[in-house]
Amino acid sequence: MEELLVDEVLELLENDSDKQLKTYLNELNISDVEHLIDELPQYAVKFIETLSIKRAVNVFRILDFPTQERIIKKLQNNKLTEIIRQLPPDDRTALLGELKGDAVKKLLALLPDNDRIEALHLLGYKEDSVGRMMTPDFIAVKIEWTVSKVLSHIRRYGKNSETIDVVYVIDKDGVLLDDIRIREILLADPEVKIGELTDNRLIALKVNDPQEEAINVFKMNNRVALPVIDDQNVLLGIVTIDDILWIAHEEYSEDIQKMGGTQALDEPYLDVPVFELYKKRVVWLIVLFFGELLTIAAMSNFEHQIAKVVILATFIPLIISSGGNSGSQAATLIIQAMALGEVTIKDWWNVMRREIFSGIFLGSTLCLLSFSVILVWHFIMPSFSEHYILIGLVVGCSLVGVVLWGTLMGSMLPLILKKLGADPAASSTPFVATLVDVTGLIIYFSFAMLFLKGILL
Repeated sequence: MEELLVDEVLELLENDSDKQLKTYLNELNISDVEHLIDELPQYAVKFIETLSIKRAVNVFRILDFPTQERIIKKLQNNKLTEIIRQLPPDDRTALLGELKGDAVKKLLALLPDNDRIEALHLLGYKEDSVGRMMTPDFIAVKIEWTVSKVLSHIRRYGKNSETIDVVYVIDKDGVLLDDIRIREILLADPEVKIGELTDNRLIALKVNDPQEEAINVFKMNNRVALPVIDDQNVLLGIVTIDDILWIAHEEYSEDIQKMGGTQALDEPYLDVPVFELYKKRVVWLIVLFFGELLTIAAMSNFEHQIAKVVILATFIPLIISSGGNSGSQAATLIIQAMALGEVTIKDWWNVMRREIFSGIFLGSTLCLLSFSVILVWHFIMPSFSEHYILIGLVVGCSLVGVVLWGTLMGSMLPLILKKLGADPAASSTPFVATLVDVTGLIIYFSFAMLFLKGILL
């Protein structure tokens, strides 16, 4: 279906059928037009210029930023002016926030005075704050108004609102008192005052709160929009669910990239220059490189033990990988739980207690498994001399210790980083694995000294 769509549009483009192209594009869903722009980026500007202004705005707002930026640079000035002026304030703020220097000035100059002041006001909030993604287009009514007057107000101004599913009740000073679903207003007696419909169960976002908190509030409450207030509870704007879903997607992508041992990408992967990818990844690789040097230092301290019992070296990869894997598992689970609001810093003791038991159970399972493998291995191909039982104990007990330590490191590091004000996702799985590698070797050879000293060592 999508290939057929591209083929049909290409045929219209080759035949210079602009009129037919315009009709064709304006009948498509905006998601189909977005797909066409992704598949035929060289015609992106032509598609936007061909669409009616309303549909051009709806398509433009769902494009990724690099595509928007490329279109802005080549779009005719009159079409660009129409699009920028008709973009919803929150989408316009997101676009201006991504652009740099002269490009921002150019677009601001295209706006009417009121819209320019509004845009500058929204850009004044911190980049990752709720204020950056709110829109000032909403329906607010006074508490003393009747339902009949409220409905008249909605008919008059509702078309300019981001959503009319919810109406916000304010006092004479603009302080938010409550919000009411439109359904309740439509079903109420026209002469009833709006204040009689309020239930004082208000949920609101603070304008300077982090966007992550807004995601959690939306997740816990069945709302399509939430009001945004300042420290004096004055209603400033609203945040809608589409913006929250977009931010949640970006946060998820950023966390996944950080957990993989790289800095977050600002653009889609294929749009990032190779040298920029290099810069994003090289820092973590250097950090991990020096971390692994500690592993070499740890092994050098046990050279004599390895020389005396060469078989000990055989199990080093098993020991350190088991610790790294358990740490990575724990870190991933805790980072995800923190992102979903299921775990906070104050839950550290519950997390530690659970991971201690998990680490013991997981380590014991691997201990029994490794001991069994060594026994079977010895009887099939004798490789461990007559001290195979002791070697099995060294490996098994080391696995318990390393896995337990790995789970504790993986679960506690995100909480510690959060406490220090850093991003928990920065305790990426490679970082946890590197730390556990060093300590895993120390644990392994400590058990070797305990069980084999005076016998093989």
